[in-house]
Amino acid sequence: MRLNTPLFRPARPWAHKWEQMHLLIKRCGAERKNTNALWRTASQSSQFDDWISRYAVDGLRNSCSHTNPQTDPWWRVDLLNEYNVYRVAITNRDDYALNGAVIRVGNFPNNVYSNTICAVISTIPSGATANFSCKGIEGRYVIVHIPGELKTLTLCEVEVYGYLLGNWASRGTVIQSSTSADMFAEKAIDGNRGLQQLDTGCSSTLNQTNPWWRVDLAHIYKVSRVVVTNRNDCCTEQINGAEIRIGNSLENNGNNNPICAIIPAIPAGEFFSYSCGGMEGRYVNLIIPGDMKILTLCEVEVFGKGILYLYYLVHKLN
Repeated sequence: MRLNTPLFRPARPWAHKWEQMHLLIKRCGAERKNTNALWRTASQSSQFDDWISRYAVDGLRNSCSHTNPQTDPWWRVDLLNEYNVYRVAITNRDDYALNGAVIRVGNFPNNVYSNTICAVISTIPSGATANFSCKGIEGRYVIVHIPGELKTLTLCEVEVYGYLLGNWASRGTVIQSSTSADMFAEKAIDGNRGLQQLDTGCSSTLNQTNPWWRVDLAHIYKVSRVVVTNRNDCCTEQINGAEIRIGNSLENNGNNNPICAIIPAIPAGEFFSYSCGGMEGRYVNLIIPGDMKILTLCEVEVFGKGILYLYYLVHKLN
């Protein structure tokens, strides 16, 4: 993994999968028209002249955000989801100092000091970019502020690198080999472990040979674990012998991908976590080998590190 390689290369196709994962704030265009409020995720405590907050996330290191002189000026970006943030890169302006600025990561947009400190900037040379390790601090917001009176905060670029947290399966698309009544494949990723009755919250196939269920995560992930919830009514033994497979192939509907784990049994209504050790794959399959089998899943959760990059389309205003 080339963790220290800047990922902003607008003209380059994303050919290398590891280069797709880290940059959470990324400029995709800098036109001065067709602005879209949906993507205006940066804000600051005040604005000097026309130096707007989004200039710090436009991918251009010669355009900068700028506050007025004030007490404790701050700049903030909303990543829209919670991330494990491991690095923040900041580009300084040619003629302004960022000495003493504090980088924070957390979930408190309106209370700067409630967020966790990633780093305190001692100095960044004029026009230079410096990297600061955040060691996986979790948060939706990245905030830069300078404590003190009559301070001015100017940022020419802020880049945030990290991994999206949460259950990847809930964002995926699912399919199964067959469907019994209305026990659709989607019921296994509805986010509710508590609905464990077959007729309420579980997916289920027909009685068949080698029944399977698959989630397409849409991008390749390093899967750390898969959590499976069993039904709480009859027939809990139906899950016995199910194989969890992870990979990028759709050969045999994805059922030839490498095995993460084989489920010996799960008690009624319980959920078990199976370690996959960072196996890479876009597809997660569950299959029960054999004749006259039924695959019933009340919840499937997939956790790991995504190599998906999240970018923000940020346009400059006139």
